[in-house]
Amino acid sequence: MPDELQVLGRAVKQAQYRQHRALDSRLAAAGTTLAQWDALRAISRSPGASARALAVATFQSEQAFGALAGRLSALGLIERRPGSGRRIEHHLTPSGEEVLSAGHRIADEVLAACYADLSPADRTTLLDLLQRVDGGRGAQG
Repeated sequence: MPDELQVLGRAVKQAQYRQHRALDSRLAAAGTTLAQWDALRAISRSPGASARALAVATFQSEQAFGALAGRLSALGLIERRPGSGRRIEHHLTPSGEEVLSAGHRIADEVLAACYADLSPADRTTLLDLLQRVDGGRGAQG
């Protein structure tokens, strides 16, 4: 049983790795990286969110997200505004919206290719199984 679980874990990791490599490669054509696009996506979903909340949403440490947000701000893709107390709020700029939109188009193409061998029913089953493994939390895309 342990070997089977290790094979399963490796298969999940390998699929994720291939998907991330394909996304990163294609997103470079839009002038962004997977990490940057993922941060823009998280900010779009939660305008005004703190670095702490966005770090959680993007699977990063607060420090790593802060460095990434600094780069995104320098590129003119996001604005960082003072919030209540010491909190800094994050918002997309029009340029950030454009990069995010281009990234969505690219991601749709890449993910369609990644899952082309699965029927719609298989994709639904895979999503359900992964959400169960994740404790019932919904996929964040």
